[in-house]
Amino acid sequence: MKITNLRIVAIAAVFPAIMSAQSAPQLKELVDSAMVLDGKLSEEMLQNRLTMLNDERLKDVFLPRIDITGKTGYLYTSAKFTSPEMTIPAITGIFPGMVIPENTNHLNISGISAVSKAEASVLIYSGGKLKYLKEANREKSLSEQKMMDKTRDDIIAEISRAYDLFALLEESKKVLDEGKKRLEINRKTADKALGYGLITPYDHRKIELAQALLDSKIVEYEGKKQLLITQLNLLTGIDKERIAQISTKLEPVQYTVLDQSVTNRPELQALEHGIKAAEYKIKAEERWWIPKVQAQTSVSYLGLFGNHISTSKDLIPGTGKKLDWKPSDLNIFPVLQAGIGFRWDIFDGNEGKTNIEEARINKDILENRKSDASRKLRLNLANAQTNYDIADAQISLKEKARSIARNALENVEKEFRYGTKKSSDLVDAENDFENAELEYQTAVFNQRRQAVELMKATHHLNIDQL
Repeated sequence: MKITNLRIVAIAAVFPAIMSAQSAPQLKELVDSAMVLDGKLSEEMLQNRLTMLNDERLKDVFLPRIDITGKTGYLYTSAKFTSPEMTIPAITGIFPGMVIPENTNHLNISGISAVSKAEASVLIYSGGKLKYLKEANREKSLSEQKMMDKTRDDIIAEISRAYDLFALLEESKKVLDEGKKRLEINRKTADKALGYGLITPYDHRKIELAQALLDSKIVEYEGKKQLLITQLNLLTGIDKERIAQISTKLEPVQYTVLDQSVTNRPELQALEHGIKAAEYKIKAEERWWIPKVQAQTSVSYLGLFGNHISTSKDLIPGTGKKLDWKPSDLNIFPVLQAGIGFRWDIFDGNEGKTNIEEARINKDILENRKSDASRKLRLNLANAQTNYDIADAQISLKEKARSIARNALENVEKEFRYGTKKSSDLVDAENDFENAELEYQTAVFNQRRQAVELMKATHHLNIDQL
């Protein structure tokens, strides 16, 4: 009994997950999946990671650096030296005194040398340049993040369009199916009328032709739907089986622009952060001449092995004795050094001046881009508002045309059953209604697209509103 209960609990826990995996994806899931797969957004995110790595690199400049170096090899050196003439005074009864003449000699040293050194250094003051470079890098990162916001808006617009196309195709399929049912009913009436000789075979074939045209439209619908399923599958990575289950309705989107300003657009905000980054870059380059201070300490070891130290002539002229020393090894350790040093670029060949001018030009370029983008975005907002108003007005007009076409079709169907209308009149009325119905659904689709563009124009694109 307990085992049975456990099975029931396990099934109850897994069932929602299974149902979720099999259910049709909603717009939010489609958008989230597309953002994960989108190549442009992924590239922008990676580029932003590189910028953040540069920020970490700037922070690490003040961390201590420790280097250990070493080398060994054969050493040979020869030093020429001249000893001055020296007079050694006599010591009465002991030493008669002597004069050592000036002597030129060579000191030769050979053997195996070993040198190692451990050195630690830390930057104390960078002249203030790094502080401004860090601020410039931070503004650059913010600029890149704003451009990612624009890419996300583009993804939402693309996926929502495909999602609405599903609804448009579904509505089109409903119109075609309803038309097929009506034609099937009217064909039965036409069969009877043909049997009674009330209509000609030509009139009867017109209804058959209308049915064939509807069948071809249904085949066309299936092709468009499969293409749309493939498109969403490639954009989102979601299984085609789940995408094929999407069923949604087209509803007009009501959106009112409360703020006509375009300052919220990510393109302008990205350029604004770029201009600030350029300003910090100028300040950083202007500090090229300020001294940089660094602390440094080191400990070294020097060793000589299998050495031969000799002179080319007598150490003391006339003694007949040259230096010929073969010590087993010589070691010098430790050699300690610690202190603070600075570097002051008094003149750098105008490199600093050139870098400052280059940074100022880059700032001017960004300001020109911002000014140009602001004008174009204001025009884009006005255009998006106009297109939205037109598309919104079209819905009521198409709704009125659809109502007129529906009433006309109903009247023609009645008169056709009474024999006062021909089959050609019925087919024309059927086509008019189908076209009116499809035009209405297309008008709603277009209105939703223009609403999305208007939201993008003010950077207020929200999935929940769609």
